[in-house]
Amino acid sequence: MELTSFAIMRRRLRQATLLTLCVLAMMMSRPPQALADPDSGATFGADLAFLRQHTPVVVIGEPGGAQLAVAPAWQGRVMTSSAQGESGRSLGWINRKLIVSGAVLAHFNPFGGEDRLWLGPEGGQYSIYFAPGAPFDLEHWFVPKAFDTLGFQPTEQAKDHATFAAAFELMNRAGTHFKVRIQRRVQLLEAEKTWQMLSVTPMRGISLVAFETRNTLTNAGETPWKKASGLLSVWILGMFNPSPEAVIAIPLRSSAQSDPGQGVTTDYFGSIPADRLQVTDKALLLRADGQFRSKVGIGPGRSLAKLGAYDALHHVLTIVQFEQPAGVTDYVNSLWREQTDPFGGDAVNAYNDGPPAPGKPSMGPFYELESSSPAAALAPGESLTHVHRTVHILGSQEQLDRVARTVLGLSLAEIRPGVGKQSAAAH
Repeated sequence: MELTSFAIMRRRLRQATLLTLCVLAMMMSRPPQALADPDSGATFGADLAFLRQHTPVVVIGEPGGAQLAVAPAWQGRVMTSSAQGESGRSLGWINRKLIVSGAVLAHFNPFGGEDRLWLGPEGGQYSIYFAPGAPFDLEHWFVPKAFDTLGFQPTEQAKDHATFAAAFELMNRAGTHFKVRIQRRVQLLEAEKTWQMLSVTPMRGISLVAFETRNTLTNAGETPWKKASGLLSVWILGMFNPSPEAVIAIPLRSSAQSDPGQGVTTDYFGSIPADRLQVTDKALLLRADGQFRSKVGIGPGRSLAKLGAYDALHHVLTIVQFEQPAGVTDYVNSLWREQTDPFGGDAVNAYNDGPPAPGKPSMGPFYELESSSPAAALAPGESLTHVHRTVHILGSQEQLDRVARTVLGLSLAEIRPGVGKQSAAAH
């Protein structure tokens, strides 16, 4: 009886040893990047290797430091970035499932990327996403192929920047034709210059990656673009990884200092529950967990030309700044409806992904930080340039709190809850 028990124990020990060796072998067979903190998401190196399997990639930056991965075939979009080289956390959202499938979707191909170029308006009588007479719903919404599946031509590359160009034609819902030329420059920013732009004294022991895109829209046709037949705008959207503790924060100009009608819009896709949205006269906070489809917009009168997001789970603060011309109020209106004021649109938008209807899959999940240029009333050959800047800062809570207070005017304690009772004062 004792021999039998001993044999059983020895067999179990041998099985456990074999299992351990198998697990170790599996771990050793993975790329080194995959052995990073399992709670931190993919590393930049892992995402870069993945992207290179499916599309050409332009890498900007130096190994071991701040780096960007840019995809020319996807309109020169910045797919992701890192503050710490290939071993650092990958900071953009990448739709691995869609990319691996090789599928080309009819309505929109959300490949991902933390800085991609679209043009507006999305909705309204001058929309370029809805055909003439089409109803404003997902079934009839189509992203133009020019900035969905068609590539931009690389025109220059250096260690700290790359440029891309494209030319195409569009037609809006009113039947107006546009001949468009785009030039896009992706520039990695030095840390010292970034701290100056943020008006923050540099801090030790902090990791940072910052870049900006300069997006130039040109009327390449022979007729001027006029309000009476619809205008276009440059629209930059950044897609980021959602988190149960991520919150979008948009500081607001006081309603007492802004023009009437240039306010806050929170009903793009229906009302947002009070446990997901907080609006005061000082700021708008929106949960960025990728679990509820919701979109908000800020008119130029309330916009301070900046917004951000704080992920308390991964200790990442993201700041977006953009150039907003003073005194300009004509922005295309992207609400999905016929509009009484088609040029009373937003300078800032933010989006949290989620199922579009019960039982329907979401596009991601992801969340977005967005900015737009003014409406482009351009003569033939005339251009408009929109600059959009993205900064990721990784550090201690104390360090990130200092940056948030200086740049966004909000403490991390104010941002972290992210939800509460909605105030009517800002509407």
